[in-house]
Amino acid sequence: MSKSLLLVQTKIESKILFIRGHKVMLDRDLAALYGVKTKVLNQAVSRNLKRFPEDFMFQLTKSEKKQVVTNCDHLETLKFSPQLPFAFTQEGVAMLSGVLNSRRAIQANIQIMRAFVKLRELMATHENLKKKIEEMEKKYDYQFKNVFDVIKRLIEPSKQEPKKRIGFHA
Repeated sequence: MSKSLLLVQTKIESKILFIRGHKVMLDRDLAALYGVKTKVLNQAVSRNLKRFPEDFMFQLTKSEKKQVVTNCDHLETLKFSPQLPFAFTQEGVAMLSGVLNSRRAIQANIQIMRAFVKLRELMATHENLKKKIEEMEKKYDYQFKNVFDVIKRLIEPSKQEPKKRIGFHA
């Protein structure tokens, strides 16, 4: 894989978000990759709504939008937009290739599909590693329990607890 192709792949992977239990990309990120305005992409989708059921595309709620803006620096300008963005699953992105039929859209779509597949492979590898650790844990003594506990905590996504407020509370 060429260096520029790898950079594009990495850029795409950074735009894949996990919302409502799905790996998705937002309309504005897809529009940028396809070289069109977000409004143009959304108009093309609205003209072909039958192609986009809920498991292909959904609109974010206000709280989801706020959370995405908070967690993703590249989406800071979304904060001031009155529109709620659309999120496209892998299937929705594939369907976009039939709606946006420019040469650039087709090339971008191929790269996006590769990024989704790579993420799926990484998640499967992660799951296999977790299973192997659990099997090893069953085989070995209690003395290794602490080691396995630490490894499990490192593998599983961190759950940040809400920070305590400092100062006077009314």
